[in-house]
Amino acid sequence: MWTLIIIVAVVVLTIVLVKLVDKFIPTKFKPVLMIALWVMIAFLGYSTFKSIYNPVLFDQEKEKRYTAVIKNLVDIRSAEMAHRQVTGQFTDNFDNLVKFIEEAKFTITQRKDSSVKDAALSKQFGIDMYKSIVVIDTLGTVPVKDSLFKNSDRYKTMMNVPVGKPGEKFELQAGFIEKDGIKIPVFQASVKKNVVLYDQDEDLIAQENQVLSSVVGVTGDAITVGSMRESSTSGNWSKTYGNNE
Repeated sequence: MWTLIIIVAVVVLTIVLVKLVDKFIPTKFKPVLMIALWVMIAFLGYSTFKSIYNPVLFDQEKEKRYTAVIKNLVDIRSAEMAHRQVTGQFTDNFDNLVKFIEEAKFTITQRKDSSVKDAALSKQFGIDMYKSIVVIDTLGTVPVKDSLFKNSDRYKTMMNVPVGKPGEKFELQAGFIEKDGIKIPVFQASVKKNVVLYDQDEDLIAQENQVLSSVVGVTGDAITVGSMRESSTSGNWSKTYGNNE
């Protein structure tokens, strides 16, 4: 903002100087000075335009790249959630995750309420007494791949950062945290914003790394789903990019 104000002020000052030159400078010196001043005005005008337009272009490119990155992170989260449902834990290895998707199956169950005779109470009261129970019936299985990705094989490339610096992969971590004496499985997948925006203006990237709210953007210096510090599978992006929970 201050840069823009300074540039505008210099442009105005230059125009004033043109008027002064035209009024007070001898005629033989005017052509050279006038050309120099108008060149300066043109340069500063262009700089002003760029200072306004560059952030607009940056935001447009950022939105496009973030959308592509978050799409992959959502796939990674879905795969990790399925892995925990079947195995009881997350994985920090993409090869294992892909193999799991291709080979694992969800068990389909049905819960229903029922009742059975309570022998202890029946003996105590001398009449038949019953207690409620939940019966879980196994109905069959369904492949994880069909459930999550149907006819798509995008899970095979979900570990690759789809935009930004070529050849980069998401960082994947998994483990456990302890809460009230209970070990809780956690995972985190992430990529630094510097990687996603590697070829953009450095000052604008530095500003982007300072974002503190996910209401309209992506917090912090990385795009992340999950957490290694708490039991969370949320993403750190705003819902304008898609589901973050």
